[in-house]
Amino acid sequence: MKVVHVKAVDERDACLARLCAEVYGRKAGLMPLVSFAGTRRVLFAQEAARLLALVDADGAPRALALLVLDEAGVGMTLVLSCSLSEDREPERRLIAELAFKAPLRVEATDRDAETFYLGCGITRWFAGQEGKRIGLGARHPAGSAKELADTLGFDEQTVLRNLKHDPKGFEEEKQRFVEGLAAFPERL
Repeated sequence: MKVVHVKAVDERDACLARLCAEVYGRKAGLMPLVSFAGTRRVLFAQEAARLLALVDADGAPRALALLVLDEAGVGMTLVLSCSLSEDREPERRLIAELAFKAPLRVEATDRDAETFYLGCGITRWFAGQEGKRIGLGARHPAGSAKELADTLGFDEQTVLRNLKHDPKGFEEEKQRFVEGLAAFPERL
């Protein structure tokens, strides 16, 4: 297994569509599309996000992750991740590789998530806002929560409003999302 940075636009969009669909599920309303559109239009356009995949020996994707830079440009936050099978082991392996190689930051909203990230090698933890726990990989330079810069992002409500008020743009993004799901690569 190895980690691949998905750079080609068509493959990246297909992997992003699949990642959003896997994370948010089929009953999430417009949230998968909002995440897809905002990431594409804002984060990828600003080169502030990276889509990575764990692939097997044949190049078949087994897990996906979206990393977003922080405002200081020194750390990367795991924003979305998933395993492409029932088993979370590929996702754990991907995050473990990223924690080892990148200045990785994760946010755990509950004890189960923190336990999962501990199993990925995230060993430094700080209290965050709203009860969240912030975990840092070994390569992250921050020594305390106060040293952490905010993660770059986009306003989901603005993206949603834009999609709702621009029927043509909504249809284009929806079509791009559906086409991405259909074109998910068997090999990377």
